[in-house]
Amino acid sequence: MSQNKDYILGTNNEESKRLGLQHNVWKPYVLDCWQRAGITTGHKVVDIGAGPGFATIDLAEMVGETGEIYSIERSVNFTKSIMKLSSDRNHNNIKVFELDLIKDDLPEFKADFTWCRWVACFVSDPQKLIRKIGNMLNKSGVSIFFEYSDYSTWRLAPQNIAVESFVTEVMKSWRDTGGEPDIALILPTLLINFGFRISSVKPHVFCVRPNEFIWQWPSSFIETNLNRLLELGKVTIEWTMNVKNELKKAENNPNTYMITPMVLEIIAEKK
Repeated sequence: MSQNKDYILGTNNEESKRLGLQHNVWKPYVLDCWQRAGITTGHKVVDIGAGPGFATIDLAEMVGETGEIYSIERSVNFTKSIMKLSSDRNHNNIKVFELDLIKDDLPEFKADFTWCRWVACFVSDPQKLIRKIGNMLNKSGVSIFFEYSDYSTWRLAPQNIAVESFVTEVMKSWRDTGGEPDIALILPTLLINFGFRISSVKPHVFCVRPNEFIWQWPSSFIETNLNRLLELGKVTIEWTMNVKNELKKAENNPNTYMITPMVLEIIAEKK
């Protein structure tokens, strides 16, 4: 994939591994959300911006052989991953589409649910995305989002200026490519404007210590994204090494706490 078509976070093997860890950290909260939203056997679900396909596989198992999962992803690296995972697990209820959510016409599935996690924050036209999602849903279909609402809530205690500078650089890199890290602040209004009714909005934010499993989610992101920012020429090697060293010091302090960036879980029904 050419550089200009790649994600700001990349699509290499290192990023795929990080996404797998991230999925495992969030899996209990996601499964609970899907169950509350009503996803069950026999449903048709669209996985919007599916990445390597970890959620696609969980959804396929949730809807069973009588259900269908439509997985939409623009990265050829990730679509290959989805197809391999599907084949390895003998899931015949998954259909993979290599498409750009904004630039390409999307199939008219008429699905029961759509699932979209940390995708709206990267697209250049969230209004177009919501319109397209609405077009893929049956009447009374449900759209589910996990998106950031206040990325700058990502802090360490004791305060760590180096990590805060990293958060600032990440937000800037997303905005430089047309994304919006705090997209969840406007999603409810966009959904209402495109004929949805907001069923529920729930915040997810954690305060964790270095020895807790959830800590690995943000710390692994720092490690891989530092390399990505350096690769893109957005930061210097000196700055990168300083952030790594300061994070290591924080992880070696048993009295360190990390407050993770706030995520909003949004469930909306198409009227």
